[in-house]
Amino acid sequence: MLVTLCVCGLVTANPWDVSRVPGGSSGGSAAAVSARQCVVSLGSDTGGSVRQPASFCGVVGLKPTYGRVSRFGLMAYASSLDVIGCFGSSVADTGILLHAIAGYDRLDSTSSKHEVPNYTSQFMSISSLESKPLKGLRVGLIRETLDDGVDKAVVSSIVGAASHLEELGCTVTEVSLPSFSLGLPAYYILASSESSSNLSRYDGVRYGSQVGADRLNSLYGNSRAKGFGPEVKMRILTGTYALSAGYYDAYYKRAQQVRTLVQKSFKAALNENDILISPAAPSPAYSIGEKKNDPLAMYAGDIMTVRIFKQSLLMSVVLDIQLINHLIGVNVNLAGLPALVLPCGFVEGGPAGLPVGLQMIGAAFDEAYNAFGHFDMWIISVQNIEKEKLLKVGHIFEQMLKGYKFIPPLLADGIAC
Repeated sequence: MLVTLCVCGLVTANPWDVSRVPGGSSGGSAAAVSARQCVVSLGSDTGGSVRQPASFCGVVGLKPTYGRVSRFGLMAYASSLDVIGCFGSSVADTGILLHAIAGYDRLDSTSSKHEVPNYTSQFMSISSLESKPLKGLRVGLIRETLDDGVDKAVVSSIVGAASHLEELGCTVTEVSLPSFSLGLPAYYILASSESSSNLSRYDGVRYGSQVGADRLNSLYGNSRAKGFGPEVKMRILTGTYALSAGYYDAYYKRAQQVRTLVQKSFKAALNENDILISPAAPSPAYSIGEKKNDPLAMYAGDIMTVRIFKQSLLMSVVLDIQLINHLIGVNVNLAGLPALVLPCGFVEGGPAGLPVGLQMIGAAFDEAYNAFGHFDMWIISVQNIEKEKLLKVGHIFEQMLKGYKFIPPLLADGIAC
């Protein structure tokens, strides 16, 4: 969801406009970095929960490759989708944090033994952009994320960002992901099913808040009734239904098959392109409470869709042709790929405009450049073009946008420290 609520009932505000949401679910982490209350922060990303707050709050957000960072200590929601991500006010800061937390952990069975490169070795100032530092880089602009449901001002910012990449030497072409629209229902089936299993451990004995009761079953029921809100309960029920004997093949198995199609779509696109780009969110931050009574609209924003089709559990009624877009956020999680979000411009709104985030998607473990030799002045040769990675491309792009001041009004007003 795109709202960040505290258990004590308070709502986190967006530093760019305190009447607007910071995104979610890791909105507090993004807002803290945006307001310069901390240099970097951590978040968890199951379907866009790091990347969308980064876009809303005008900061850098990174969802690493699945398995790149240990999840030990994280409250598991959907184990095959959950990833620990990073926030920073710059790509370099974000990369430094990733370097500190990446690597194999025997306490996490999904942790990868893939070699960890030095993420901090590639951040340097570019002496001149005239040298086309990204010459030869193939960039695919995902066509499905520019449909009618996306805010026109957001589309304009993303097209402008694509032009900036061309100025840096990239070749930008539109690409289509045939299975893109299938990710939304598959994600909700898989995430709900996994949460149904994971959250069953919160019984008031080993985990979770304990509510007194005379009988053990009553203790379980009372503790879960008090510890889980309506939204969590709804997802648990959905997942339990999808996993039940009579519906397993129709829903859960089918969703896993769709996931394979999504992964194949990304693989095909990344065989022809070095990175893919898209909006990080279909709109800028909206007002607090604006979608409070419309959870389906909040899901739409949460997952970046452009025509959402809601069906009994797996699609059939057109929800709202204007409700934003094909779910770019969750598709990346379904594929297990890394994605970097960084601010690329502004749209009207708030006291000083609202930031827009550009999302860059790479192949698995493509977070950083891992050269075989010296990388001279960022010029990419034909031989090592396939080694170009997200953090470096983002850093170079960020250097080009030095004229933009992604500092929220709160800082100028002296409210934040």
